[in-house]
Amino acid sequence: METHLPPLILDLVLILTAGAVMTLFFKFLKQPVVLGYLVAGFLISPHFPYLPGIVDKSGIETWSELGIIFMLFGLGLEFSFKKLAHVGKTAGITAVTEIVLMVFFGFFVGKILAWNTMNSLFLGVILSMSSTTIIVKAFDEQHLKGRTFASVVFGVLIVEDLLAILLLVLLATVAVSHQFSGKALLFESGKLVFFLILWFVAGIYLLPAFLRICRKLLTDEILLLVSLSLCLLMVMLAVYVGFSAALGAFVMGSLLSETSKGAKIEHLTLPIKDLFAAIFFVSVGMLIDPSVIVQHWKIILLIIAVTISGKFFATATGAVLSGCNLKHALQTGMSMAQIGEFSFIIATLGRSLGVIEDFMYPITVAVSAITTFTTPYLIRHSDAAAGWLNAQIPASVHRSLLHYAMAMNRNEKEGVLKLLWRVYGIRILLNSVIVIGITVIVRYAAQSFFALSSQLLQTESSHASHLLCLITVALSAPFLLTVFYQQRPRDGFDANELATLIRLHIGVTVFRFLFGVLLLYFVIGHFVSVYSFTVLLLIPLSLLTVLLLSRRLADVYRRIERQFVSHLTEKEREAVSGRPMRSGLIPWDIALTEFVVSQHSPLIGKTLQESALKARFGVTAALIERGGTLLIPPKSSDMLLPFDRIYLIGTDRQLAVVERVIEKQVDIETDFDDDNIGLESLVLHSGHPFVGKVIRDCGLRESLNGLIVGIERQGVRHLNPDSSILLEIGDTLWLVGDKKLIKRLRKETA
Repeated sequence: METHLPPLILDLVLILTAGAVMTLFFKFLKQPVVLGYLVAGFLISPHFPYLPGIVDKSGIETWSELGIIFMLFGLGLEFSFKKLAHVGKTAGITAVTEIVLMVFFGFFVGKILAWNTMNSLFLGVILSMSSTTIIVKAFDEQHLKGRTFASVVFGVLIVEDLLAILLLVLLATVAVSHQFSGKALLFESGKLVFFLILWFVAGIYLLPAFLRICRKLLTDEILLLVSLSLCLLMVMLAVYVGFSAALGAFVMGSLLSETSKGAKIEHLTLPIKDLFAAIFFVSVGMLIDPSVIVQHWKIILLIIAVTISGKFFATATGAVLSGCNLKHALQTGMSMAQIGEFSFIIATLGRSLGVIEDFMYPITVAVSAITTFTTPYLIRHSDAAAGWLNAQIPASVHRSLLHYAMAMNRNEKEGVLKLLWRVYGIRILLNSVIVIGITVIVRYAAQSFFALSSQLLQTESSHASHLLCLITVALSAPFLLTVFYQQRPRDGFDANELATLIRLHIGVTVFRFLFGVLLLYFVIGHFVSVYSFTVLLLIPLSLLTVLLLSRRLADVYRRIERQFVSHLTEKEREAVSGRPMRSGLIPWDIALTEFVVSQHSPLIGKTLQESALKARFGVTAALIERGGTLLIPPKSSDMLLPFDRIYLIGTDRQLAVVERVIEKQVDIETDFDDDNIGLESLVLHSGHPFVGKVIRDCGLRESLNGLIVGIERQGVRHLNPDSSILLEIGDTLWLVGDKKLIKRLRKETA
């Protein structure tokens, strides 16, 4: 009896076999693994007829789509909404600047090539989108996720993905109507913001409670299954409301990362993410068509040059404008010099609408494939290139940029509008989104489950519409009350801020009342005709009911809010629970992270005192788990042994640096030399490059494998100085680091 494997299985065998062979070969050559995937894809594509090729191309597109979904899900698990908030201003300014400049550059190049307006416009938008999957993979391989500029890059990529949705809407409206539709763009922008807030609020409120209820049942297998099902459910929901699958995967990853199971889920899903990422990159390699490259090689080379140089310039410019220091801005620019998966989506849109030429798509694929090759090398050499470019810039420009960055990052007292937004705005926005969400859900449920038509729902005599309206108002009442009325806060404000809030109380009250009435009108108008007399009766009746029950509703809302805040901070509270220190002294960006001591770690056999984790990396050992024994707190004389589980307290960047030492693998290169680490002094003279810089911008960790542990200024000594201190002429720095590199720096700057 003859049996046959389905084409999808045969193609998967071919993809994984070719990918495994080529990645082993590229790993042996010490080259980026992602390049091996691309070469493997080309070798099994129809464009290389000397080896067996793919049978079912549509199946491969499905696998690659899953690759994008799981890579974005993994990115969301690592970079949550809270971490994005830390680089929100930087990411927003950088992304907008980069997209605007690249659209202009691409449009200009298209016109130079004598393309029509639509081809030129689509080229500009295609070049403005960087590749999240390529950058994530390159950062993974080069262990750069803990670097400061990497956080900026990921923030920019997230903002880019959000803006890409708006650009897709804009391009579709322009392509169909040949005119700009501001109304459509405004509607899509509002819809995006609304659903992001709704998903965030609902996810933070429901997911931790769900995981806590099921915690006794959540084995590794079940937790993995639950996580993937939640990811795909959010993907389905995102696509249903008109967004990309990648956005839905990222949102669910971000929500799960805020739970206490976030780190465990990330660990469990890592192999799946890596598997589908490999399939995605192999599928990109299969799109490389040598005949198209030969036919349009001049255009492709021109676009590649514009992509690399233009994105480097545009992104670095945006990063500088957002307040990044010059080195981080240059590194960010070099990391984003490619196009990727969203560019394919945009090119596909243009082709399906019939507004761009057929050659645009293969050119996009060729440029993406070649810039995918160049990206790992640009990222790998970004440190050296940024250092060289930094050295070529005059000192006067450095000073101007330093003063600009300090002004952008200065935490000054907020203005009136920012104060009102912090006190009232955020709460009103969140509760309004919840009220709208409840209204839409009740109406959708009525239409879907009770088969009530839209016309019947808004019929004046329909009892069902009145009943549904009352149910919606009742469910929304606690949140409506908070929109209408909220006591003025008294804690956490100085005297001037409280006086300002008191003076503005009348205006704020009037605004909230009018806004609340409009919101109530929106709710009722979904079930009763907005032109009916019933609306005029229901609005005051609802207002009166809410006011009469205000005390009870306020208690209900406070319980809901406390639960939401508890879930939002669950991860941080679990991380700091049980530590012998006061919670008020713990900064928000600190974390407690578990590491397994590798048998290759240079710290093996050393005591905690000899390891000098605090002095060299800025982290503190909270406990050591060895077999069934817990050392809480560990003593300075406790020795580190292979496979110890050590829990360290520090910032994300500090933990990322110490991870490379504690969990060192034999195939990971490191400049760490324990015998050459020591304490050295350095006196700053008038021409020293450190003068006029803050400590964090000196690049000591990268260039000297060290850090400043003390400053002596005018006879006064400052131990463990803050990284924001500005260095001055005559300062004596005490450095812990590579003694040879410190002595070399002393000679070079003498």
